[in-house]
Amino acid sequence: MAKKMRLEDLQGLVYSTDPDALPQEEIEEIPALENKQQKLYVSVDKKQRGGKKVTLVEGFLGHDDDLKELAKTLKRLCGAGGAAKDGEVVVQGDFRDKIFDFLLKEGYQVKKKGG
Repeated sequence: MAKKMRLEDLQGLVYSTDPDALPQEEIEEIPALENKQQKLYVSVDKKQRGGKKVTLVEGFLGHDDDLKELAKTLKRLCGAGGAAKDGEVVVQGDFRDKIFDFLLKEGYQVKKKGG
């Protein structure tokens, strides 16, 4: 959780266009996990999506670039559109079994979620 910046921390500075004027916090880098260490959940959802079904892959831990690469691979596998953000991949359509089998072959720990 980010620490709140107080007026005293600014040392009298009110506004500046210089990006180095404010103290920068160091960002901790998340270590990349191997496929066999990832625990993913695959489910089909259609709530708040206008009745259209989507396949959700939840629980991904790692870099956003790795998540986007996984999403790209899954979308290409299914021939459908989708998105990736916040550790979740959304693929348009009901492809739960196809994605489940693919993730198992890639070495992920996968569970089906829902009915």
